[in-house]
Parts: sequence; C-alpha cells; structure tokens
Amino acid sequence: MREYRDIIGGGFLLVLGSSAAIHAVTSLRLGTVWQMGPGMFPAAVGVVIALLGTVILIGGLRSSGPRIEVDHRSMLFISLSVIAFAALIRPFGFVPAIVAVVAISSRSDARLSLAGIVLLAGSLSMIGFLIFQVGLNIPLSAFNWPR
Repeated sequence: MREYRDIIGGGFLLVLGSSAAIHAVTSLRLGTVWQMGPGMFPAAVGVVIALLGTVILIGGLRSSGPRIEVDHRSMLFISLSVIAFAALIRPFGFVPAIVAVVAISSRSDARLSLAGIVLLAGSLSMIGFLIFQVGLNIPLSAFNWPR
C-alpha cells in the first residue's frame, strides 16, 4: 500500500505551486535578476513549492503507509459550518456567524460538552472582534439583525 497522505499532499503542493508560478509569469512583469519585477518573487516561490511537492509526491509513491480513513461525518459538519458562516455574516453579523460555526462544527465530534461549546463560541467571538475591529480596524458589525 502506498503512502497516500504524501501523494495527496505532494500533489496538492505541486498543483498549488505550479498555478502560482504560471499566474505570476503570465500576468506580472518578472524583470531581471538585477532589477526584479513584481512577479519575480511569486514565481520563484511557486517554483520552490512545486519542486517540494514533487519531492514529497515521489517519496509517497516509493514508500508504504497506513490506509487513509475518511470521516464523512466530520467533513459534512465542517463544510456546513463554513457555508453557515458565509450565509450568516452579512445578515446577522460576526458574533452569530461565529456561534453558528462553533455549534455546527462541534457536531462533527461529540467530545465537546455544551459548556465547552459556549465557552469556545464566546472566546472566538471576542478574539475575532478584538483582531478584526480593534486591531485591524475592519468594519464588521458584531450584531446585525435583519429588519
């Protein structure tokens, strides 16, 4: 059995790095080594990421590893929480969207108690408010009830 985690991760890095490099080369000016343009650094980083992805992918093809177990319940609830956040942030505000994310994603694993869910939702809302509104001065409304 092959090391599928390395194959998937390496393939992802290969695609990501190649895409970044191709985008930088085709849409930004590269310049020269002595007078670098805005596309030189993203192109170089994309090539390095693609090369590292290739090394990881080849290593995964050559080695064996455990079988990958996919938890469909977790994937479903995490995906639903991201969709809920996107759907709720504008009409209801930042805090209700965060509470919905925590409430829905906590259903993917039953180890978190109700008190833990409330504590996590409250602390994430407070941290998010401090980072985005106070620290970065991004105009996100904490509560925005539709009329």
